Formats: sequence, structure tokens, C-alpha cells
Amino acid sequence: MHPYFSLQGRTALVTGGTRGIGKMIAKAFLEAGATVYVCARDGEACAQTAAELSAFGTCHGLAANLASEEGVQALAAQLAGEIGQLDILVNNAGTTWGAPLESYPAKGWEKVMQLNVTSVFSCIQQLLPLLRKAGSAANPARVINIGSVAGITSHGEDAYAYGPSKAALHQLSRMLARELAGQYINVNVIAPGRFPSKMTQFIAQDDAALAADTALIPMKRWGREEEMAALAISLASTAGAYMTGAIIPIDGGFSL
Repeated sequence: MHPYFSLQGRTALVTGGTRGIGKMIAKAFLEAGATVYVCARDGEACAQTAAELSAFGTCHGLAANLASEEGVQALAAQLAGEIGQLDILVNNAGTTWGAPLESYPAKGWEKVMQLNVTSVFSCIQQLLPLLRKAGSAANPARVINIGSVAGITSHGEDAYAYGPSKAALHQLSRMLARELAGQYINVNVIAPGRFPSKMTQFIAQDDAALAADTALIPMKRWGREEEMAALAISLASTAGAYMTGAIIPIDGGFSL
């Protein structure tokens, strides 16, 4: 690997790192030389994922419920007991909720906003001490928030809280990028279109739905694991050292 893209000697945390985009990024960071912690609510899934990904480097699993401030605080305390600094934080954990407009429940809205926006803010807030220790003028610490093209376009698909939650995350990221730049912490957003994940599994398993979905994408296909991996490594490595506050769609042109 070219040294511009090496993560050798760096430590990363990937929330929601046991499946989908989070797992893609965790694997990529390991292949680039980082030590990676993956966290999710399911402790067994964390252990299994860490064991699987350890084939590519040093990977640890941490069970954490990020749906509450107390859960985020517990994760930060546990991590602070194991590492001296955090070079890369990927806020990938998220959720969605679909229902018709007339019956869309307040609890669905609250759940999506809590995990997709509030818990991301809490993770950055609670992990700031470790990020500050890692960052320097030559090599800033990195926060990579996983947004969505749903926060850029108006295609809602009856998931009325999801797009607004991702748009809020994009704006929060811009605000924090401006505030934290002087502390040598970069904050950027990856805004994916369609990638294989649990959230999109219902489309991938239905040939007609998949055909209709890809018809809306100018490149006529979903994203691939290696494409997400390459972008994440770029933001975490020398390639992303002078980037902050960017919202980067990776969507085959869907947001056009």
C-alpha cells in the first residue's frame, strides 16, 4: 500500500461495525494497517465480527448501546481504559423506520433521530478527549460520519424521519468541522447511495424491486464494498488530511 493511504499505527472505532457499511470500513482500515474496534448492541455479533476480521489485522469488539447517553458514556469510559488516543472515529450506527404518512408514529421519528443524530453528537462529545490526544497539525484526528443521499435528495420511500435525520447529521458535521479544525480534528461525511446492508436487504432479495431501484441510478448498479473501503481509507489517511466539512456522495450519480 502506498504510504499516502497507510493507517499503520493508528487506532479506529467503527460504530455499527458488525455488518453492512460499518463492517466494510472496519475491514478496510485493518487492511490499511490500523487497529480497529467495532461496536454494536449485540455483544455476540461484536465478538464474532472481531474474530472474523482479525484475519486482516488487530480487531476488537465492544458491546455498546448507543441509543442512550449512558450507553455512549459507558463506551467512552471502556475505550479510554484500553487506549491512549483515538485517531479515527466512524459514526456508522443508524436506523430507519418506514410507514405511511398518515400513520407514521412519533416513536419511529424519535428512534431514528435519537440514533442517527443525537447519539452521533454524544459519541463525538464523549470521545473528544481521545480524539484531541491523537490530532496534530501534521496529522489531524478524523471523524467520519455516515450520512446518506436521503439527506440530500427528496426520495423518502415512506421513511419520513430518515432523510431529515441524515440532513441534520450533515449540518451537525459542518458545524463541528468548523469548530474542531483548530483542535486538529477533521469532520467529514460519507453520504452513501445503495450498498448491500441489512437496511437494503429487502430490495436486494426482490428482483423486480432491485430492477426498479437500479433504474433510478445513473450508473445502473449498487455500490461495491471496495468502493466504500477506498473512500473511507482516503478520508482517514493523508489523502483526507486537508479535508474537513465535506459531504461526499458515493451513489452512482443518484443525487443528481
